[in-house]
Amino acid sequence: MRYCIAGQSHRGAVRESNQDVVDWRVNDSGDQALVVVADGMGGYQGGEIASRLAVEAVVELLESELSGSLSVTTDALVRDGLERAFALANERILDKRSEDAKLGKMGTTLVVAWVIGNRAHIAHIGDSRCYCLRCDQAICLTRDDTVVQNMLEDGSITEADVPNVPFKNVLTSAVGAIELVQPSYRVEGLENGDVLLLCSDGLTNSVPETQWLEIMKESDGMESTVQALIDAGLANEAGDNVSVVLLTLEY
Repeated sequence: MRYCIAGQSHRGAVRESNQDVVDWRVNDSGDQALVVVADGMGGYQGGEIASRLAVEAVVELLESELSGSLSVTTDALVRDGLERAFALANERILDKRSEDAKLGKMGTTLVVAWVIGNRAHIAHIGDSRCYCLRCDQAICLTRDDTVVQNMLEDGSITEADVPNVPFKNVLTSAVGAIELVQPSYRVEGLENGDVLLLCSDGLTNSVPETQWLEIMKESDGMESTVQALIDAGLANEAGDNVSVVLLTLEY
């Protein structure tokens, strides 16, 4: 079993700066991987700082744990590790906000996949997403923390209404926005050839999910697929930063 990972972040077709940050790690024995995507908010500097602080906190706290023994790693311990990582990210952003009034509105989305063997442990806050690409399907493994998602679920609007909702990007939760954060969590079993795709909303808002698998089939390798997804977003004049990380599990 091995993991193949590739990722990229681009400022998009409109934005002057890139407030997204991506990162990933694979342990020395090759049986655990960590993938992280954050999409900052709160002004030009604020968003960049928040997303960077969040990703650095997650990698710092969890990188050492990637070397742990699989035989003693339980779901409860993994979930606890992810929650501690989110708490550390939140604390560091709040501390930075308190030091500078200009950063008072900053925060970030955060989606993390900690893959152990063939099981993906996924935690997230905000509207950056994690998908599993499997058998010609793009299966979303996260739920957006947005006003629009709440409205969809309570029947106030339909999917067809979403593009016309003026506040469609308003988050109901973000890292660094409140004192205590509680990320959503789920575990997904992975099959040979499955691809985890983590992305910011710059991709989901500019390239339909139905096109992702077509792009993957037409691309030669992981790096090529990531570049093709970014290029598709740019061709569709992505109005936000576009970030994508792919992890493929191969037995």
